[in-house]
Amino acid sequence: MDSASADSTASTASAGGGINLIHLADRPGNSGHSVSVRVLGRFQPGVLTGHDLLDSEIVVVAESLRAAYPVTLLPEDLEDWEQSLATLESDRFAVWLASGRTPSMKIRPNETGGLWVTVHDGPTSAVTVTVPLFALSSTWITDQRALLTRAHEAYPREVVETSPGAYEWRRPRNS
Repeated sequence: MDSASADSTASTASAGGGINLIHLADRPGNSGHSVSVRVLGRFQPGVLTGHDLLDSEIVVVAESLRAAYPVTLLPEDLEDWEQSLATLESDRFAVWLASGRTPSMKIRPNETGGLWVTVHDGPTSAVTVTVPLFALSSTWITDQRALLTRAHEAYPREVVETSPGAYEWRRPRNS
């Protein structure tokens, strides 16, 4: 395992608990800039309408800035992140969480292989922060997909909507 992959693996678990769904960062020894989305747990564990929602936060670190924006992720948001990764893999601009109900992220690849990541907290503070990432790991897309897979494994969908507004627990697959 190369040092970039080792760093990515280490960044999967966060110091404050939970797991990283996203961890975009310059390689160690560079700027120290990073943007992460950390899943802290289920929003309302055991409650059908809130069980599959994920209590999360977007964490931005750059120079003397460290900001955390609370986010509740829907299962569809994880699917949208997967689509955003496909867009980014083809070197195109991606927007994630653009519904207006949460802070949003815009990720723009630059010509040198880095990224510009903009987090806009429209619903609460109206603050916008753009973080340049110039020294990404060469495996950053693969690393993000691995984090997404880990989030799906840690927090599988356990509720199904049987009709509009009606929910029930999924049946175990082995029964």
